[in-house]
Amino acid sequence: MKNGFPVYNISSLSDVREDDIMVSRFNPYLKIHKNLSSAHRHSFYHIVMFTEGQGTHQIDFTRFAVKPFQIYFMIPGQVHSWDFVEPVDGYIVNFSASFFQSFLLDANVLERFSFFSGFAEEQVIQIPSEQHAEMTGLFESMIEERKDNRTMGADMVRVLLLNLFIRVSRLKATDAPGPRVSFNDTLLRNFRMLIEQNYRVSRLPKDYASMLYITPNHLNSLCNDLLGVPAGELIRSRVLLEAKRLLVNLDMTVSQIADDLNFADNSYFSRFFKKQVGMTPEMFRKSALLNDENNGIETTTERAIGA
Repeated sequence: MKNGFPVYNISSLSDVREDDIMVSRFNPYLKIHKNLSSAHRHSFYHIVMFTEGQGTHQIDFTRFAVKPFQIYFMIPGQVHSWDFVEPVDGYIVNFSASFFQSFLLDANVLERFSFFSGFAEEQVIQIPSEQHAEMTGLFESMIEERKDNRTMGADMVRVLLLNLFIRVSRLKATDAPGPRVSFNDTLLRNFRMLIEQNYRVSRLPKDYASMLYITPNHLNSLCNDLLGVPAGELIRSRVLLEAKRLLVNLDMTVSQIADDLNFADNSYFSRFFKKQVGMTPEMFRKSALLNDENNGIETTTERAIGA
């Protein structure tokens, strides 16, 4: 892997060279694209629901055990790999960021779903047994709609995908205690969105508190109450994640990455990274690129929601 982890677009993974949507059963897709078991990135949104098989898959350096009727969601830019120990099957959907924008007035509709937040721990959900048939039916219907250039087939796939998103979102809301959507939940969601937009230039909780029109103490209490970590930890975690993503791209030097992430100098960046990860950026890069399957880069976890 001389040039870092590859980045795939939808057309490169579709037999018909479509740019916006691809729906397939998982087993034949995997047989064609065997190279996707190694770490790679997507330029598109990516959904997989397993129906059988075992092994692991990894999203942004966090590993999850593969389980039947586990579904996961990924956003563009995330690093991903698979390591299956027996034949795996299910369904896969890849779609572009613009796929819904020509269909709905709300161009930011995907931001309403927490599993598209980009936080790995929120992206993997176990489907309860009583909904297995329903979820399978949605994916089968999408596959049927992609056949034979059906009239308004793409629009029907959009409708089916929204149906899927809402049903999975309701599963997560049912699992959560207390009110489904509270003011604090909305504040936290907005905080995370602001981090995503500003983490390169704003590192202090007080800056985000000001954007949210609350006090730094309020923001810190909010994060501690809902997530068990202070606000600063969320900011540092996002900076660290981007650092890891950039480090697996050999087109950038460590100094360039430090500059891209707005660190004062390379030494400051290296100290920050080593404190968080336990190794220098150079050591992390070497470890990641020498191990295609990403074994041992990060402490593994099986925090699949509902598992």
